[in-house]
Amino acid sequence: MNSPTVVMAQISTKVCITHANGLHARPSVMFTQLAKSFVSIISIADKAQGPWLNAKSIVKVMGLKAPFGAILFIRALGSDAELALKSLSQLVENDFDGDCVMNGGENANPA
Repeated sequence: MNSPTVVMAQISTKVCITHANGLHARPSVMFTQLAKSFVSIISIADKAQGPWLNAKSIVKVMGLKAPFGAILFIRALGSDAELALKSLSQLVENDFDGDCVMNGGENANPA
């Protein structure tokens, strides 16, 4: 008896860094902590063609040194990839305000 094969597609998105200091220490820590909360393999790059870096590694994320206005490319592969991209994108779009990213990207402080 054969087991069904599950094929997962890699998905990606891009987001502009609007935090005045770019992807410096505190935002990098917040980004990697959020990335680690997902089972998916998550990678980031500052160019669409890469090189792609492990988004769960603080050393790799900080080493990117993405400044204000840079485009951050994010890709994920796994069972929670869609939720991961949504949550990580929202974190960046909200200038790394961790209070705005909870429960899969829902705003913790609705207006």
